[in-house]
Amino acid sequence: MRRLIVFCSCLLLALPAWAAEIIFSASTDSPATQAFVNDLQLRRPLDHISLVVLDQLPAPSQLPEASRLVLLDRPSLDWRLADLAGPPTLALRISHLEANSLPTILPAQLSLLWSDPSPQRQMHLARLLLPNAKRVGLLFDGGSEFLLDEYQRAATEHGMTLVSRHWSDTRDSRPLLDLLSHSDLLLGINDPELFNSHTVKNLLLTSYARQRSIIGPSASFVQAGSLASSYSDRTDWLNSVEALLDQPPAAWPQSAYPRFFKVTSNPQVARSLAIELPSNESLAQKLAEGEAQ
Repeated sequence: MRRLIVFCSCLLLALPAWAAEIIFSASTDSPATQAFVNDLQLRRPLDHISLVVLDQLPAPSQLPEASRLVLLDRPSLDWRLADLAGPPTLALRISHLEANSLPTILPAQLSLLWSDPSPQRQMHLARLLLPNAKRVGLLFDGGSEFLLDEYQRAATEHGMTLVSRHWSDTRDSRPLLDLLSHSDLLLGINDPELFNSHTVKNLLLTSYARQRSIIGPSASFVQAGSLASSYSDRTDWLNSVEALLDQPPAAWPQSAYPRFFKVTSNPQVARSLAIELPSNESLAQKLAEGEAQ
């Protein structure tokens, strides 16, 4: 550990004034993780970028303050949370449900980048695809109830009414049926207890039997049969991380959705529901333009 600290300190002294020492860390090394780090290094040749497996890192407070940390999984985030001191840190692909269990007091220089699709984007996407829809249905359980306020704000911003139902037992379809009878579409959220491989068939068949579209909650759910969703792929995450690294850490948000994203849709589902489906690229552009405004 001492050698690593000395090594990092020497690198910082040797780097040009405009360069940065960026340390990626994860609990395990993998070809995908290494490729992600290598791609960022190609984009930022002036920076020194390294991947250090978690068990090879000292305590965060022992790392050079001028360095920047990028954490790629939950174990590395837990390691960072154990020490309030340490360099500015980006934690990637953290879900809201995961974050809800984090300590109340977090390190001051920690930024969480959400893996969930942005409620505002999803609501805007629903508005673009279903302009006549007024009531957005949302299922939640005890673990995801805290998300309702953010989805309520997103619905209000887009002139829609949020209709929600508590779904504590996914074997009981009554809350789903009641929700569909009082809403114009179903908006899926990133709650794996509700939206998973065991519930997908019931959700899709029940919704489409009542001519209700499902927006979200992920690209994989669109492949399974929901209408459309925004999502961020590997390139989008690279772009989002690079955009933040171009800023001084003091300007990093405490939490944020990835700045870059794409839209995926299911043409077969759109045809079955008689929905005119624009291209994914045009939908993503309109969503981005709305966020810029």
